[in-house]
Formats: sequence, C-alpha cells, structure tokens
Amino acid sequence: MKTEVLQDIKKTEEEYQSMISAAQDEKKRKRSQAELEADNLITKAQSNAEQYKTLKLEEARHQAALKHAEIMTAGRQRAAAIQEKGKKNLSKAVQLLVSRFKEQLHVNA
Repeated sequence: MKTEVLQDIKKTEEEYQSMISAAQDEKKRKRSQAELEADNLITKAQSNAEQYKTLKLEEARHQAALKHAEIMTAGRQRAAAIQEKGKKNLSKAVQLLVSRFKEQLHVNA
C-alpha cells in the first residue's frame, strides 16, 4: 500500500512536470508567433509608409508642375501685353528720340 501511494505520487509528479514542460513549450511557441506577427506588422507598416510617401511626393511634384505651368503662362501673357504696349508707343518713342537728337545737333553746332 505504501508503495502504491509512493508510485501514485511519483506518477502525479511526472504528469505535473510533463504539463509544466508542455506549458513552457506552448509559451515559447506563442511568443515566437507573436514576435513574427509583430515583425510582419512592422514590415507592412513600413511598406505602407513608403507607398504613402511616394504617393505624396508624386502629388507634390504634380502640383508644382501645374503651378509652374500657371506661372509661365501668366508670365508669357504679361510679356506679350508689355510688348504690345511697347509696340503701340514705338513710333512716338522714335519721334521723341529723333527730335532730341536733332536738338542736340543744333545745340552743339
């Protein structure tokens, strides 16, 4: 009887050791899975951030190109308007220049 009780105790102790070992193995497995999942999430987040950055840079380049085109168009229109205004006053300017030149000739002569 005493032997049977000791054997039962030993058997129970072995079962508990087996359960503890299994629990520790399960803990290690779950931790590894969690670390792997965390690494995957980090990689995915970095990829998403890079894609977002690329998208925003492309949008900024597009907006800059549109603004550049707008500024160039406005500049060309302004230059054309100034040229046109200058052409209208060209004959008057030439007449003024010739008359002043003649005045200078007469003053110096």
